[in-house]
Amino acid sequence: MDRVKRLASQKAVVIFSKSSCCMCHTVKSLLADLGVNPAVYELDEDPKVREMEKALVKLIGRSPPVPAVFIGGKPIGATDKIMALHLSGNLVPLLRDAGAIWL
Repeated sequence: MDRVKRLASQKAVVIFSKSSCCMCHTVKSLLADLGVNPAVYELDEDPKVREMEKALVKLIGRSPPVPAVFIGGKPIGATDKIMALHLSGNLVPLLRDAGAIWL
């Protein structure tokens, strides 16, 4: 879990993803469209994938644990949480406060 927390705090927006996950792609595309340049960790390319997934389930509170989005080092959630924040108008201010976007 320490590794996940350390990685999640290294940039304003961090996404733990799997390269074949369509929902991961959706979240990455949305954030890119908003001007965010997140750190993306593809779990299917990590030799410690099981450990990372277990830690993410504990932090995010859901399984499967991807996509797992962290903003400002805090666990936000998966696609449903990101989309809900976006539709309610709360995602951009959250990103701005974390220093992920400037406008």
